[in-house]
Amino acid sequence: MSTELTVPAGLSALIVAHPGHELRVHGWLEQAKPVVFVLTDGSGGSSASRLPSSRRLITAVGATAGPIFGRLTDRQLYEAALNRRFSVFTELVDELAAALLDRKIDVVVADAEEGYNSGHDICRGIVDAAVTVAEHFAGRPIASFDFLLVGRPDAHDGRPHTMLRLDDSALQRKLEAARRYPEMASEVDAALQRFGADAFRIECLRVVAPAHTGRPRGAEVPFYERFGEQQVAAGLYTDVIRAREHVYPLVDALRQHALGRTTCSRSSSC
Repeated sequence: MSTELTVPAGLSALIVAHPGHELRVHGWLEQAKPVVFVLTDGSGGSSASRLPSSRRLITAVGATAGPIFGRLTDRQLYEAALNRRFSVFTELVDELAAALLDRKIDVVVADAEEGYNSGHDICRGIVDAAVTVAEHFAGRPIASFDFLLVGRPDAHDGRPHTMLRLDDSALQRKLEAARRYPEMASEVDAALQRFGADAFRIECLRVVAPAHTGRPRGAEVPFYERFGEQQVAAGLYTDVIRAREHVYPLVDALRQHALGRTTCSRSSSC
């Protein structure tokens, strides 16, 4: 039996891989007014950044952009993962942890690991590591939650969670914000067609345990691998990011980096 909780009060941070993810938790965004961190510019295979649209949305609800806001292009993130340049990501862990400490963040909400997009799963690994480091140096727990970007908005898989139920006005504002985000139009239309508009009245934030280990690493090939193979076959990609060759070793390296940092004293620069 799952447990429904209340999100703790305090200063909040939203951390996402790509601009536009904030639309899924628009109601919470309005209420919490978090500091928003975005790892990439959302340009995908093109040169068009989605950051201006996200900045407008964030400003409109009274939230603020954090110091990491489109730090990498999508291509830079994928190339770093493919080439196992783990330092790109451990540096992001340390910078993000420092930002959580500086802002005295109490609650972190971030992308879930779904096996759909490698960037989303890498973001989850970065967040988990940064929260581990920040908790250690703050000497207190930081509540950590995730939310689904592909699955049903109300899915919690039996985990402790909080359900934010939007009233008609809040749902309407959420849908209007989505429609005013031109770069997300196709994804918004697909989600509305799949689940129906009323499903997005629910925003489910699922508790991420301190010993979070992500999705089970079974034999199933994640969607992003199958999609990558299709793109390579079509001549659009040259390489495929694979879970066991790239993403899992990277997430493991981030976890080990965080554990290494927690052995340092508060005054250490290690």
